[in-house]
Amino acid sequence: MSKLMSYTGARLPRVFVTRQIPGDGMDIVHGVARADVWPDELPPPYATLAERVADCEGLLCLLTDRVDGALLDGAPQLRVVSQLAVGYDNIDVAACTARGVKVGNTPGVLTETTADLAFALLMATARRIVESDRVVRSGRWQTWSPLFMAGVDIHHATIGIVGMGRIGYEVARRAHGFQMTVLYSDERPNEAAERDFGARRLPLDDLLATSDFVTIHTPLQPETTHLMGSRELSLMKPTAILVNSARGPIVDQRALFDALDRGVIGGAGLDVFESEPVPADEPLLALDNVVVAPHIGSASVATRTRMAVIAAENLVAGLRGEPLPHGVN
Repeated sequence: MSKLMSYTGARLPRVFVTRQIPGDGMDIVHGVARADVWPDELPPPYATLAERVADCEGLLCLLTDRVDGALLDGAPQLRVVSQLAVGYDNIDVAACTARGVKVGNTPGVLTETTADLAFALLMATARRIVESDRVVRSGRWQTWSPLFMAGVDIHHATIGIVGMGRIGYEVARRAHGFQMTVLYSDERPNEAAERDFGARRLPLDDLLATSDFVTIHTPLQPETTHLMGSRELSLMKPTAILVNSARGPIVDQRALFDALDRGVIGGAGLDVFESEPVPADEPLLALDNVVVAPHIGSASVATRTRMAVIAAENLVAGLRGEPLPHGVN
């Protein structure tokens, strides 16, 4: 049994958990706190979240839960916000810091799983796997012919990685296995990627003009919002494929639809969107040259379980007034 599963205080603290999480993490939470767990698949509305956390000392939340100054002001006993995700753009970290509330996330553990998903989107889009699946299931497959469902090669192509952090590095490792030329754009050089995979750092515009595949792995920040807009997409090759498994608002979704619809670029593989979940009338969904997934970058059983454990460990440390194992502030 984990050392975190006992609590030495005279009273168990109250915590709110905004969704059911994998059992290993939930066991840790139940062992140290009186946990109020939101039972629904959909996230609690903001007003409900504020109400449920009002008398809590801990909050374990997801990307779908907005944690801002107003919510914090209504929860004066709150000591820790533990996010079950790497990104935390839904949390006003400065507001938390100003109120002495610790914030934690779950970095590192989902790196390779997310890189797998990014490369799966790249391959599925390039080789028209989803489109081919629809053709077979609908009975439209009539014969073998030379150009039927012909896609583009991945091996020996050029991949441009926007953001050479942990996930970008792992995507580069996978690309290296396909003997791809690896380019990247980042504020800082990544010497390990350059040494291990022969990666070459370029300005973003040059990377876009040169790459057969462009895959995004940069955090969502004010300066990266709509980093990929009409101008940037117009710099890409007409056969190029864009992959986004980072955050939806990094790509201007309307500009992307226009570029795909007019043949400015060849295709896109998307795990994230500007608005999630995606409405059924989203124009991108009508295009054959787009492969979509419902934000499943970290969605393997092993990875989600480990994320839950890390989030629980962050929560417990915050309740005890200890440094968080993975603290943001």
